[in-house]
Amino acid sequence: MSNPPSTPVLPVEGQRNILITSALPYVNNVPHLGNIIGCVLSGDVYARYCRLKGYNVIYICGTDEYGTATETKALQEKCTPKEICDKYHKIHKEIYEWFNIGFDKFGRTSTDSQTEITQDIFNKLHKAGYTLTQEMEQLFCEGCSMFLADRYVEGTCPHCAYEDARGDQCDKCTKLLNPTDLIHPRCKVCSKTPIIKSTKHIFLDLPQLQSKVNDFVENKSTQWTENSVQITNTWVKGELKPRCITRDLKWGTPVPLEEFSNKVFYVWFDAPIGYLSITKEYTPEWEKWWKNPENVKLVQFMGKDNVPFHTVIFPASLIGSGDPYVLVDYLSTTEFLNYETGKFSKSRNTGVFGDSAKSTGIPPEVWRYYLLINRPENSDSVFSWDDFNFKNNDLLNNFGNLVNRVLKMLNSIYDGVVPAHDATQEIDTKFITEFNSHMTQYFEKLEAINIKEGLKIAMSLSKVCNVYMQDNKPWDLANTDKARCGTILAVLVNAINLLATLMEPYMPSLANKIHQQLAVEPSKYVDSFVFAIPENHKISSTIDPLVKKLDGDEIKKQRAKFSGLGPEFPIDMKIATVTQVEPHSGAEHLYIIKVDIGAGIIKTVVAGLKAHYEAAQLVGQKLAVVLNLKPSKFKGVLSEAMIVVADDGANGVSILVPKDASTTASGAKIAGAGMSIQPKASIDYQKEFLHYDLKAVDGAINYNNTPLLVAGKEPLIPQKSSIQNGKVR
Repeated sequence: MSNPPSTPVLPVEGQRNILITSALPYVNNVPHLGNIIGCVLSGDVYARYCRLKGYNVIYICGTDEYGTATETKALQEKCTPKEICDKYHKIHKEIYEWFNIGFDKFGRTSTDSQTEITQDIFNKLHKAGYTLTQEMEQLFCEGCSMFLADRYVEGTCPHCAYEDARGDQCDKCTKLLNPTDLIHPRCKVCSKTPIIKSTKHIFLDLPQLQSKVNDFVENKSTQWTENSVQITNTWVKGELKPRCITRDLKWGTPVPLEEFSNKVFYVWFDAPIGYLSITKEYTPEWEKWWKNPENVKLVQFMGKDNVPFHTVIFPASLIGSGDPYVLVDYLSTTEFLNYETGKFSKSRNTGVFGDSAKSTGIPPEVWRYYLLINRPENSDSVFSWDDFNFKNNDLLNNFGNLVNRVLKMLNSIYDGVVPAHDATQEIDTKFITEFNSHMTQYFEKLEAINIKEGLKIAMSLSKVCNVYMQDNKPWDLANTDKARCGTILAVLVNAINLLATLMEPYMPSLANKIHQQLAVEPSKYVDSFVFAIPENHKISSTIDPLVKKLDGDEIKKQRAKFSGLGPEFPIDMKIATVTQVEPHSGAEHLYIIKVDIGAGIIKTVVAGLKAHYEAAQLVGQKLAVVLNLKPSKFKGVLSEAMIVVADDGANGVSILVPKDASTTASGAKIAGAGMSIQPKASIDYQKEFLHYDLKAVDGAINYNNTPLLVAGKEPLIPQKSSIQNGKVR
């Protein structure tokens, strides 16, 4: 496999020297799948590709260990910041190793090297006049007797009204904030309302550096992803403002000025310098990588929330130091990966985190495949267990079965010995030409760091191999034309060998298994189809399946395990009384229905019930509605709620009603026994509602295998007795 070499690699003049970094993950938490695909896994694919191409490359990453986030976690866990860093650095390292992510160096920022390099860059900025000091109003907690750094403050975002925005950035709208911007701020430690107090801080004078930053962005951004450019332009197209680079903390890189000896550098000034200090921990000759712009290209991977720090603040700091630092050449930025029931949350056990992926028993290569084939390159994407199952089975049917069938056939017909070949028929040459065309496209995509498209092309090439095998039917030729059968299998065995190498950056352990079954050593890329496995070569006699099928019960089990819902019910479902039913003038199959949801509140619902119910059957009916779906327009009419139905696929659909409607009032809440009703603010029908485990089972409506009750008493049931089982939609 294309793992990092055991001795430090240095740039070589005249060679293609590539320095790869991934955004340093915060040390105070466990990375989830979105974190993993957003930076470290994407960087690993590209690093492996570069090694297989023979480029001179190193891949640097590590845990970001300084700042408020670590201090806060230490307070929560009643230990020191260093103990937090030691604990979580080990967790991160083990998770990435399990995912087969091959860093040349996975380090950390709480080192002497970090202090030395950060203070050196600051001193040079300060001497050059690119810093300034300002009195600034900062939040001070009288209960804790301290100034509150950004992450010690939470409150309402002034831009989007998100109630749990942090003092440095809103997680919902991603806008950068100052703690004093927050509405209704509160101390994260004691929850008291802080006061505003004056204190002095150091600022990076970005306005003085604006023209140099503008030149840098103009020259380099042609090789950045579109979202990177858009986010950067929101900063540099306007007037840059001075940015505070110090904080009132103890855990961080000390400011090397006597007047500010009680302060440390702000983590977003300090953290990107971690790339340099971790490289120094990798090799004392680190400057050959970082102060060598003529011979080194820098490629960086990150999520979109990290962009402005890497395209404005970090390069401005390096430029202002006056040293000839390497600045980012290629920037690959992903959008967000969300979980099917909402955001990933470790505290709520919502979504799959790195440490829990291993507990599923699903091998790392399948997780890598799913994340990479769904890499959120142009828009946010959603992890779905149904889609995970589909993609796993596609990998099995398309690629896994190809390898398994061909190698087992070779063992069965030729005792595992590669036969002689004469691949001169038109169908053979056409296949090889098509194979080469796919290889060319693959290399074009990977050179452009278009990672997801490269994998799609490799999977498409696997299909080309399947078609070639199906068209030639070697199993039929085994008894009628053994020479021709041998040629086909020799072609396919060599195609699989090459295909395994193309797959290696994406699924290294899977590629390694294939090469073991082929009994060959992994090799670097070749430019076109070659018969690298010669006649008379003997493959392994043990051919095990590469990918295993996931069954429906297993998927249900995993979904329940990571739903994070527990006893909570995220759906705002109530009983409503139908007061009016009218046909929709713009759609023959729709009704416009008015429902009373209690306290005289009337909602409009557009529902496709016309084929199943007469209007008169609905008026006065008490039925279940969902009130926290995103409102949608249907042929010009806004639907404010949704009437839920049971659908068994055979007997039509049925509205859902309380078993005894006579004792049920409009507005009665619906949930399972013992469930805490905690509705989400807004549910997306396709991405979320349809993935909830909500169904009719033996005449009762269940959520996560728990029967739903109306007002905690009456069972919720299908109104039509002919529908006892089915989906709820």
